[in-house]
Formats: sequence, structure tokens, C-alpha cells
Amino acid sequence: MSALAGTGTLTRLALRRDRILIPVWVAGLTLVMVASASSVDSLYPTLESRRQLAAGLANDSSVLAIYGPANALDTTGGMTMWKPGGLVFVLIGLMSLLIVVRHSRAEEESGRLELVGSGVVGRHAPLTAALLTAAIADVAVAALVALGMIGVGAPAAGSIAAGLSFAACGLVFAAIAAIAAQVTEGARAANGLAGTVLGLSYLLRAGGDSAGSGGASWLSWLSPIGWCQQVRSYAGERFWVLAFPVAFALLVVGAGYLLAARRDLGAGLVAAGSGPASAAARLRSPMALAWRLQRGALLGWAVGFAVVGVVVGSIGNGIKGLIGDNATVSDVLTRLGGRGGVIDAYLSTVLGMLGLVAAVYAVQAVLRLRSEETGLRAEPLLATRVGRIGWAVSHVAFAVLGSAGLLAVAGLLAGVTYGAEAGDLGGQLPRVLGAALVQVPAVWVLAGIAVAVFGLIPRLSVGGAWTVLGLSILIGEFGPLLRLNHWAVDVSPFAHVPRVLGATPEVQPLIWLLAIAALAGVLGLVGLRRRDIG
Repeated sequence: MSALAGTGTLTRLALRRDRILIPVWVAGLTLVMVASASSVDSLYPTLESRRQLAAGLANDSSVLAIYGPANALDTTGGMTMWKPGGLVFVLIGLMSLLIVVRHSRAEEESGRLELVGSGVVGRHAPLTAALLTAAIADVAVAALVALGMIGVGAPAAGSIAAGLSFAACGLVFAAIAAIAAQVTEGARAANGLAGTVLGLSYLLRAGGDSAGSGGASWLSWLSPIGWCQQVRSYAGERFWVLAFPVAFALLVVGAGYLLAARRDLGAGLVAAGSGPASAAARLRSPMALAWRLQRGALLGWAVGFAVVGVVVGSIGNGIKGLIGDNATVSDVLTRLGGRGGVIDAYLSTVLGMLGLVAAVYAVQAVLRLRSEETGLRAEPLLATRVGRIGWAVSHVAFAVLGSAGLLAVAGLLAGVTYGAEAGDLGGQLPRVLGAALVQVPAVWVLAGIAVAVFGLIPRLSVGGAWTVLGLSILIGEFGPLLRLNHWAVDVSPFAHVPRVLGATPEVQPLIWLLAIAALAGVLGLVGLRRRDIG
């Protein structure tokens, strides 16, 4: 039997299982690019305004570190590839690694792959099917982005280069996930390992781009994300750079196949420790167990929020010089971030985006309940004196308190950094911290919805919670910018967050958000008490 026997069947099965997840990812990433391209002309209506922005960016290393190299900002395509494009490179890498781990290591961990492997299925068929599924999603993003950019008037060559660079980035991290799936014994560990590589790639790219044309600019060439951005779509395309990510992906995939052939099914190259024979006293409660399960993710998120907080605060004082006299951009920032000055609008906008990111952590923390249930670890726990509500609350507490803590860390460091540079630490710190914490009720609404779906419709827990979050992110990021109808924008809980900087905050929307979050959470817990486990 061939080592690839059954690959086609497994690929079709994976696509069927992801028939909602992949289209949502593909449509979302395409919408980010096309919607941004459509709004560029209203943001920067003249060539002079675009050149002014480009001149400001050339001397601002913090902005370059966040968004990447600023090439051809006097064109619609160049402007789009700079800001939202930098985000899409990270997101398509995340999408690809999640798909590969889901259909390889997660299948082994659940025991389904052992059953599938008892049929006419070759040794390398599951991994190949997972990689093909990710590749299909990457190619779909590439094709739709290219067609969409051409449709809004961007040059065809640059649009094709943009699509190919996105696909190449996705393939690289799909290959990295294939390695991670062989090294670890669990899907969460594999996602964490591949996600760490994605984060390091972003940091290498950020370090190289912030150095400008000298110093450590070579760091960008050590990052897969840096390779794909060096294609320079719409700025004198360099298609030859695509050879780097493609060659790297092929080499890493080959290594993944070699590792897969040298390990037992269900095992990882790095064996997990057996652990002590009995639990320590500090693990004799549901909350203590939840802390042990959640602490790694919470610490990683906290480090990321701390770094972003410092960067956001350091950029604050230079944002006026970056925008210059562009009244249109100032107006857009003001609409996005409040009625105050441009700096207040900038800080409100960025902290609002951090609220959306904190919601990702909150949903992830809640969905740990579902993974414990489907992994058959919740049932023996609940067979003891531990009640369902106590077990659920122990994890929900991390979604609630953890998300608030993340925003507090980012707001505190942003306030300290910005206040110190502005010479007004005592005045700016509480304002910036308050602008971060005011996002918490909206985050809790999404966490409450995740609890409600888990308790009432457990089979839709993962897809339902992430879909609601994805819609909130899309509306929050592009709703005000594209002037969507108020009823569409109001779907997102973040549309009801009152402005703290440059405006008098309103308390009533926060009360409503807290009430909705509490109601959703209670409904979920009531549903959990009444349904079967598993």
C-alpha cells in the first residue's frame, strides 16, 4: 500500500468538516484587504497627502515595527499592503497552522486517526491531507485577494504578487505546524509551538524593519513574514523573493514526513512527563486545576499585551507629526476614537483594537471547557464532589479576570510610556488606563456568549463563539471606517463602549453591557446543568 493511500478521501473529509470555518477565514481576510483598498481614496484623496504620510513613516521606527516596510504609499495598493496587509500575513499564518494541527495532531490525540488508520490509509496520508487543506485555503485567499484588488482598480501585477505572497506565508506556517505536530503529544502544545514560531517571525520582522536601511535591517530576511513582505507588491514587484518561502516550506514539510515516519502513532518526539503519582495540595480544587491549565496561555498573552502597551505609548507623542496636516486622516481617527485631539483619538482607537484582541483570549479561555469535555477529562472530574457550576466557573473566571488583567497591563504600560514622554505621567496614566479598562464590559459580553453557546448548544461551541467574535472584529475594525449603517455597527458590543479620552464617558452603556454579559453567562450555566456531558 502506498504511504499516501487515502489522501484524497481524507482531504475531502477535512474540507467537509471545515466547510464553515475555512470560508469564514477566507472571506474575512479577503474583506480586510478589499475594504481597506476601497477606503484609501477617501483617507488620502491627494498624492500630496500620501507622500506626506510616507515621509513621516520613514522616520518613525515604532510604526514600521508594527506594520512593516512602507513601500509605494502614494498608491492604493501600496497603502493597502502596508497597514492591513501586515495584519493579514500574521492571520493567514495563524489560519494555516490551526488547520494543519486540527487535522493531524488533534486527530491523533482524540483517537480518531487510529480508527481511520485501520482502513486503507497510508502512513503519510493524514499529514498530507492536512497540508492540502491548508494549501487550498491559502490559495483561495490568494485568488480572491488578487481578484478583489484588481476589481478596486489596483494594478494586476501588484495584485497577483500580493496574493502569492499571502499564499506563500500561509504555506510556510502550515509546514511549521507539520513539524510541531510531530514533536508534541497534544494539539494545544502543537498550536503553542507553531504559534511561538509565528510570534518570533513577527518580532524578527519588526526588529529588522524598525532599524531602517542600516543597523539590524538584515533581521527581516530571517523571518518568513519578512520574506513575503519583501516581495514589494505594487512597488516594483520582486517575484523571485517568493523562492525563499516556497523552498523553506518544501524543506520543512520534507522534515515533517521524516519525523512522522520515526515515531509511534499518538506519540510525540518529545515525550510528556508522567508527572507525580499524587497531586499536590495546591491542586485540590477546581480553581487550582483551572489555574494550572490556563496559566501558560495567560502568561503568554500578558507578555504580548505588555509589549504592545509600551509600543503604543511610545508612538503617542509622534502621531501628530506622522499625520501632519492631513485633515481627512485626522477626521477619520477622530470618528474612530472620539471627539478629542488626534492623540486621544489614536490612543482610543488602538486601545479599542486591544479590546478586540483581549476578547480572543477570553473566548479561548471559555472554550477550554469544551476541549476538556470532548477530551473526556471533564467526566471523571465531575464524578467526584466537584459540581458542574464550580467546574465551569473556575475556567470562566480566567476569561473574566484574565481579560481585564490583560487590558490593565496594556493600559498601564501605555499610560506610563506616553505620560513619561509627554512630561505628564500623573495626568496621562489614569486617562490611558481608563481608556483600556472601559473595553472590559464588551469583552465580557463575548465571553458570556461563548459560555451560553457552550452550555446550550455544545456542538456549536467552537464555531459559534469564534464566528461571533470574528463578526465583532470585522465590524469594529471596518464599520466606522466604511460608514456602515448604525444597526450593523451596533451588532458589535464594542460599538457601545463609551469614549474616555477626549469626551465625557457615559456609564449607562457599560451597565447594559455588563447586564448582557451576566445574562448570557447565567443562561450558559443553567444550560450546562440540564444537558448531558460529552
